[in-house]
Amino acid sequence: MQPETMPPEELDTTLTALPLRIGVYIPDDLMEDWFAPGTGMNPVSEAALKAAEAYGRRFECEFKYYPERMEGVFWKWVPAL
Repeated sequence: MQPETMPPEELDTTLTALPLRIGVYIPDDLMEDWFAPGTGMNPVSEAALKAAEAYGRRFECEFKYYPERMEGVFWKWVPAL
């Protein structure tokens, strides 16, 4: 069983208030610590990526992982402009 951790409350607040088209960038090490502790981060585990995506949906945010930048990004989806 993996230890339970979660993103800090400040991230909840940030994603709730996030304006459209603005991103929040989370580096690999924090993604693993917050979303799937102990699963590895080189590369980031599939468990961490799935947990981050599910977490973002709680705040109506999209999530994408960029391995070349070693970070994940949350942003509010923009309806057709």
